[in-house]
Amino acid sequence: MLNVHIVTDSCAHFVDPYFLRHYPVTVVPNRLEIGGKVYQEGVDLGVEEALQLMAAQGTPPTVIPPSTAEYVKVYNRAARNGDAILSIHASRELYNSWHHAREAAQQFATQAQIAVIDSQTICTAQGLLVRLAAESIGKVDQFDQLVRKVRGGVERVYSLYCVENLTYLLHHKILSPAHGILGTMLGIKPFLTIEEGRLLPIEKVRTRIQAVERMFEFMTEFEDVHETVLIQPKSGHTEIMRLLMERLTQELPNRRVSTTSYTASLAALIGTDAHGLVILEDELDDDL
Repeated sequence: MLNVHIVTDSCAHFVDPYFLRHYPVTVVPNRLEIGGKVYQEGVDLGVEEALQLMAAQGTPPTVIPPSTAEYVKVYNRAARNGDAILSIHASRELYNSWHHAREAAQQFATQAQIAVIDSQTICTAQGLLVRLAAESIGKVDQFDQLVRKVRGGVERVYSLYCVENLTYLLHHKILSPAHGILGTMLGIKPFLTIEEGRLLPIEKVRTRIQAVERMFEFMTEFEDVHETVLIQPKSGHTEIMRLLMERLTQELPNRRVSTTSYTASLAALIGTDAHGLVILEDELDDDL
């Protein structure tokens, strides 16, 4: 079996809280500057605590991705214990983690086989790609096959987010000031998707019932689904999640669905009060 070590950044979120205990994966933490204090994401504070601290501030936090030097240290350790390294990172359009990992990998070009992949996504979707890689290590014979399998997964993962508060979207210029003012006046909730690694607004609703309807419609657009994950800002079902789960139970009773929260790194972009879903399509037989 291939002896491959997987590296990712803390933008990745795993539905299974025990995932990292079972697979050779190293998560290099981002640093979060919240209210003048700096924390290591997932190390110094958990997701819900981070979102609570962020919600208490008037401005979005600063996310500082791992540096090139930090990735060099991680790769150096991994190279001593494995045959190859697969490094999967948040979209290069959102954070600089991929760029820093790529710079670090260039220093190991003659020492270890390393592939650095831009997931073109973030959070749970990125975590699904990391899990796909980990579960595939024993199913392929060559490192190049593993890389192709994960790159194929990048093309099969889709995300949709409904945002309640527009402050963070305006700060990051995901929404224009004109749309932000109008949206705030009318109580509009924008929907975002990720295309080519960018967070893009695609439509808007005014009520939570409409939000649930749109999320349900999005789910029904996919037939061959490997996994569906519903995302909310805290543990326990929120009103939107409860309504959506009821709809799913009635109309898509055979759809396997998981629920989870989202990372502080994603919250720093879209705010601390958003809901979403991620879908990973089944792979085609020729994906390898």
